[in-house]
Amino acid sequence: MLNNFVKRAFAAKKMNFAKFDFEDPLNFKTLLTDQELEIMQVARDYFQENLFPGIVEANRKHQFDKNIYKQMGDMGFLGCTLKEYGGSGVSSVSYGLINREIERVDSSYRSALSVQNSLVIFPIATYAQKEVKDKYLPGLMSGEIIGAFGLTEPDHGSDPGSMKTKAVKDPSGGYILNGSKNWITSSPIADVFVVWAKDDNGKIRGFVLDRAMEGITTPIIEGKMSLAASVTGMIMLSDVKVPEANMLDVEGLKGPFSCLNNARFGISW
Repeated sequence: MLNNFVKRAFAAKKMNFAKFDFEDPLNFKTLLTDQELEIMQVARDYFQENLFPGIVEANRKHQFDKNIYKQMGDMGFLGCTLKEYGGSGVSSVSYGLINREIERVDSSYRSALSVQNSLVIFPIATYAQKEVKDKYLPGLMSGEIIGAFGLTEPDHGSDPGSMKTKAVKDPSGGYILNGSKNWITSSPIADVFVVWAKDDNGKIRGFVLDRAMEGITTPIIEGKMSLAASVTGMIMLSDVKVPEANMLDVEGLKGPFSCLNNARFGISW
């Protein structure tokens, strides 16, 4: 029996085991392509050098620098899986790696990245009419304009089926939106809002709203105990007139859930 153990030990020595790396104990990097490895390293270097030094102070003072969006746009991290509107068309794994590296610094910044990419750029690129895409996607992907996602409500959380926000058909054209959304990342500083509401038939529909539209207010939520460096607020809608063209071409739970699933992929990293 001892002799068999010695033989197995000797055979194991001759096997080509990968050298143990305490920073990558599961040998994760061997699963990535050369491009993905490069993107991961570029993202890590950038976030560590530019975001990490100020994150403690940002949390202490509950401050968020919206120029971070422009920085991420300059690096190509916004809309990076798209091939249109300046996107680089990288793999979903690459997008996950970018999320992983920004989360390494702080979840406040990762929330900003997730909302801009998965909850605003994604639904506009997937469901919006071309004129809406042309108007908003270039700015969203460059970080020149900031987006927010209006689903969660004060009384029902993120349960879309129970939402109270209404989109009523306007006899003169388009829709009139009324309602409120709560705990919305970046809403106080956002320029564009993807808002979900129930139409006259009770169907869930998505709309692209612009800060310039009358009737939109976005009060900030103070005193958060976590994600302190992220700016969070509400979206209050009072008779907001939205053009027909700004309604997304999707209805029902598929709309908001497809966005949330896209965001969860990045968050899981």
